[in-house]
Amino acid sequence: MSLKVCLQAGEKQQMWHTKLQIAIIEKNVQEIDMLVSQMPTFETQEQMESAASLIKEALKVLQQMKNETGETLQKLRQHKDFLASTQNQAPNTLDIIS
Repeated sequence: MSLKVCLQAGEKQQMWHTKLQIAIIEKNVQEIDMLVSQMPTFETQEQMESAASLIKEALKVLQQMKNETGETLQKLRQHKDFLASTQNQAPNTLDIIS
């Protein structure tokens, strides 16, 4: 492999690594998904371990976001139920006391 091709591959791997770090920090799910699906080929054990570490971190972030979304949905359902229970009930048409 020529030196130029090696440098290009190394630059591509470094760019991928940097972009994934940024996507993790920004919690950008779409970018994480795209980067993981387009993962470059790594040439050294160190590069593979670094990529694996970043992917583990991305999984933690995605799991945290999933949990937060679930909690938010639960709170919204509780608020919806509360609002529904506090709305004025329509009077019964057979209510002779009113």
